[in-house]
Amino acid sequence: MASEVRAVSKYIRMSPQKVRLVMDLVRGMGVDEALTLLRFTPKAAAREVAKTISSAAANAEENLGLSRDDLYVARITADAGPTLKRGLPGARGRYKPILKRSSHITVVLAERD
Repeated sequence: MASEVRAVSKYIRMSPQKVRLVMDLVRGMGVDEALTLLRFTPKAAAREVAKTISSAAANAEENLGLSRDDLYVARITADAGPTLKRGLPGARGRYKPILKRSSHITVVLAERD
């Protein structure tokens, strides 16, 4: 079985739904190709996903001695983190909830055969 390396970014202050839109672009790509694509993606989540992929690639090079050129994004997920519950006063004394969501990004890189 090929070597797998993972990196996790936790408590990213962005909803998982928004992060998943960016993740779908890079799933299955090579590391360098994915980072290049994310650099030119005009979404705030692209920066966080790129940081996590870079971290996983650095883990692979440092801990397992793998070449960055042979790595690809095998699995990438965005799970829901804790939600901050805030609110504003609404009309007629009501409470209008605002849910400030967060997410945990997990990247698993594997070596191409």
